Formats: sequence, C-alpha cells, structure tokens
Amino acid sequence: MRKLTYILLIFFNISYAQDILTTDMAVKLTLENNLDIKVSENILEISKNNSSILNSDYLPTISATSGITRNQGDVEVKTNQGISAKIDDTYNDENFGSVNIVYNLIDGRGRRYNYKKSKELFNRTELEVKEIIENTLLQLFTVYFDFARLTKEKKILKNTLDISVERLDRVKTKYKFGQSTSLEVSSAEVDKNTDSLNYLNIIKVLSNTKRDLNLIMNVDLETDFKVVEDIDFINEIEAEKFFNMGLNNNTLFQILNKDVEISDLELKAIKSTYLPTVQLRGSYGWNETIDEIAYNPVNEFYSKGISTGVNISIPIFDGGKRITATKNARLNLENSLIQKNKNELEIGKNLRNAYETYKNNLFLLQIQEKSFKTSKLSFSKFEEKYSLGLVSSLEFRQAQTNLLRAELLFNSSMFETKISELIFLKLSGEIVSNY
Repeated sequence: MRKLTYILLIFFNISYAQDILTTDMAVKLTLENNLDIKVSENILEISKNNSSILNSDYLPTISATSGITRNQGDVEVKTNQGISAKIDDTYNDENFGSVNIVYNLIDGRGRRYNYKKSKELFNRTELEVKEIIENTLLQLFTVYFDFARLTKEKKILKNTLDISVERLDRVKTKYKFGQSTSLEVSSAEVDKNTDSLNYLNIIKVLSNTKRDLNLIMNVDLETDFKVVEDIDFINEIEAEKFFNMGLNNNTLFQILNKDVEISDLELKAIKSTYLPTVQLRGSYGWNETIDEIAYNPVNEFYSKGISTGVNISIPIFDGGKRITATKNARLNLENSLIQKNKNELEIGKNLRNAYETYKNNLFLLQIQEKSFKTSKLSFSKFEEKYSLGLVSSLEFRQAQTNLLRAELLFNSSMFETKISELIFLKLSGEIVSNY
C-alpha cells in the first residue's frame, strides 16, 4: 500500500516541461524524417530521371574513335621480272581517328510512344508516393489522436481518483466519530485502489503510445510533448462534396487509370516496330600510314574528310518476336482494364462504407454527449446529497461509476469519430489537402 502511494505521489507531484505538438508540426516532422517517405522520394527522383529527354531516342548519339597500329617484321619482295629483295626488321605505322554522329530520323513513332510512356510512369510514381504519404499520415493521425484520447482519459481517471481519495478521507473521519462502519471504510479503500491502478495503467499505455508516435515521426523515442486535445470535424457540405468526388480523387483509382494508359502506350510502341526506320549518319575522320619499305612507291599516306549516309531499315520478319510481344501487350492492356473495373467496385464500396460510418459516428457522438451531460448532472446531485449525508457511500460510488463510464464513452466516441473521418478523407483523396 505504501509503495502504491509512493508511486502515485511521483506521478502527481513531478511536472515535466513539455512542448505542444500540433498536427501541423507532427506532419512537418513526419514528412521530413519518415524513412518510408524518404525512400519513396528517391524512387520518384529515379523515375524523373528516366522520363527525361536524355533517356529518350530523340537526341543523336555522338562517339569518337581513334587508334594506333604498328606492324613490325621481315619483308621479302619478288617482282615479275625475277628481282627479289629481303628487308629485315621493317615496320609499318597506321594512325586513325574519327568523330561519328547517328540520328534516328524516323522510327515508326516508337520513340514518341516510349517517351510518353516514361512520362506516364513518372506520373504513376508520383501517385505511388502520394499513396505512401497518405497512408503514413493516416497512421500518424491515428496514433496522434489516440494519444490525445488517452491524455483526456488520464485526466478523467485522475479526477475520479481524486474523488475517491476525498471519499475515503470522509468515510474515515465519519468512522472515527461512529457515523460509519468498517465495511464502508474497506469499500472506499478498495474503490480508491481500483481507481489508482486504472490511473497507473493509463499512464503506462500513454507512454507506449507516445513512443509509437515518435517512431512514426522518426524522432527520439523518449521525446516528451503534449498534444492538442480539442478536435473539430469537417462540415456536412464538405463531406458530401468529398464523397461525390471521392472515386475520381482516390489515389489508388488514379494509379489504376495510369496503368491502363501505360499499357495502351506499350501496345502502340510495340506496333510501331512493324514500320520502317530511317537513320542519318555522319562522320569526320583522318588516317595516316607510314611505310618503311624503300621499294614501296608510296611511303606515307594521309587522308581526312567527311562521310555522310542514310540507312533505311524495313522490318520483314524477326522470327515471331514482334508478334508475340504484340499479343502479350494486348493481354496486359486487357488485364489493366479488368483490374481497374474490379478495384473500382471495391474502392467505391469502401468509400461509401467510410462515409456512412463517419455520419453514423457523428450521430452516436451526439447521443454520447447527451448521456454524459445527464450523468454529470446526476452525479452533481448525488455529490450534494452525499455531502449532506442523504445518500450512502455505496450509492455515491455507483453515481461516480456511472459518470466515469459515460465520460469515457463520450471521450472514446469523439476520437473514434475523428479516426473515421480521417479514413474517409484518405479514401476520398483529401487527407493531404486537409492537413
């Protein structure tokens, strides 16, 4: 008993200097520090590089080559007139260099479709990053508002404990003057211990939830803070507007639309390989040859100049690879459309469920609020009667328990409604723009 009292005194008397962590600050820390978001941003940067004009076939290719060759050895020469000669350890040097440029003038529009596909792949990656951010924010807000709920619950339980301590002191005083029984004292003692354990338990849960929140924000796990406990909700007109536009704004549905576009561009790019291609070539080069053989009428040769040309390629048959690729691309497009239609129904169902759950929770919240106000008024009357000795200690405890239950239900209902709102905003694609 003394140990329990000592622990409670620690929690009651030690105060911590804590900063207020608003939702804006929590979002900022999460966007800056969350590791999943950092990885997704790097993936987005890679996709951006892949969609650059530098990764397309619109630009020419330029290359430079050069080389030096020496041939060394013995040479034996014979002429038609029967003259012969032999030269030992002679050599022949050849030096060359060139700059070449190649440009695909016409490629059956293949590069156009591939370039468009790379842009759509980048847009898809942007949507994937948005989906990761939305899921992370939903996780963040769920833990944040759960922490706020527990903080309020801690205050409720602390107030309940204070009332129980006061009740125990009063019963003990009455017992000294013979106005109470030992049974009432024991009952008050048990109730106070029960409330003490509930209070200690909520402190432990609150501490664990704080670490969960710090983990999402990727800050020190023991960072102390307070959160904003007051919450508000979007108005009914906004909620209805978000619901009506929810399917088209849903990030997953937008990703599915991109998949269809990308599959269609892939099919068009493969079909373009059946068309002829025209390639322009150009080069500037020089060549120098030095021959040591004295009998050679030309011992040194030097040339330089520009060379240009046009290559025209007409695909006829490649062993059936293009035919196979075309068939597979058509099937991929068909699968993308099937996947979109399948998920469209599921997303629409989840969106409607989330919307109706949110509206229902708002209605239940009003009922819980009325119940709490009624219990609070009833407890006030019992408290007044108890101070006058008109009701027993057990009757007072029952009124106190009723108030505690009603207040905890109202507190839980309020934050449950907030979480359902966040889920609805996530599915309607509005969670980022509303925080």
